[in-house]
Amino acid sequence: MTAKLLSATFIVFLIIIGCSEDDAMGPDLTPLDPNTAPKVSVDRFSITAGNLMIRNVTNGLPEANAPVNYDQAPFITKGLGPGGEVVQYYNFDVQPIESAPIFVLFKEGAAAPVADQLNIIDVIPGDMGYNDFWNVNKVTVPDDYKANSVSSYEEIMDLDYPVEKTNIIVNCPVVPEGSTASLRYQGGATGLTRGWYKDQVVFYFEFSEKQLTGTIPAEGNAGVPLSDIFVTFNINPDQTGGGPASGFRTEQGSDQTHNVVQTLPMDASYSPLWLVTVYDNADFDNVMDWTSSQNANIMASGIATVNCPAVSVE
Repeated sequence: MTAKLLSATFIVFLIIIGCSEDDAMGPDLTPLDPNTAPKVSVDRFSITAGNLMIRNVTNGLPEANAPVNYDQAPFITKGLGPGGEVVQYYNFDVQPIESAPIFVLFKEGAAAPVADQLNIIDVIPGDMGYNDFWNVNKVTVPDDYKANSVSSYEEIMDLDYPVEKTNIIVNCPVVPEGSTASLRYQGGATGLTRGWYKDQVVFYFEFSEKQLTGTIPAEGNAGVPLSDIFVTFNINPDQTGGGPASGFRTEQGSDQTHNVVQTLPMDASYSPLWLVTVYDNADFDNVMDWTSSQNANIMASGIATVNCPAVSVE
């Protein structure tokens, strides 16, 4: 064999060895520190993320990635319960019925997730397939796994960790860091929770006023259960400037609307994803509970599904 051929053969050998070693190593499993990792920029009011709430030059919605105070209008509404109760709920805009996947890591046989590991998502507001409602996927990791060694959906797939789709759905709107929403039904934690999105830290609220479940589909993610809400606006939607842009009609000198929800968190059929029906504002004074709302003149039925977790009932 000539020297030139030996040299070429040796180079090919080195390339093969090098590639084999890289493939064997796989993803870098050095744990990331959530305290120093980069943070995701979130904009819920862009034209790609928003539906009813899209930023323009006049509506004053927060800038991209600016903290949002959900305890002020237009993000909180005072409506009525099925029996005439005063109900407060947050407004997180239109959301799809099909949930998005969230990945929670467990060691084999463990009843609780890996301590200090942040949950992992693969979409944020503005991404196709995003939803405030998440279908919990259980990921099984090795016994020697160290928290936050995995911080993206891509790594879960590359490592071929077993993934089990559950029927659990959680309501966790992704928001900019520093956002606040201080109310929860019957108390509970109100701060932001951190998660991972493509090796970056993401922040979200948790609303757990009701345990939500859905049917596990053969493909895709579980559908979020629905409940109904009847609403009316300052200007009816069939008139110029009418509908959501005109704001909900309220009692004179008050922030009390006559929007009526069908269910409350203590009800078995409650869901914070509400199917919206619009009634004629001429019937405003006559609508005081669910029964009276059924007698109102309907302008439009089932026009949207909105995420509006109830946070107080009086």
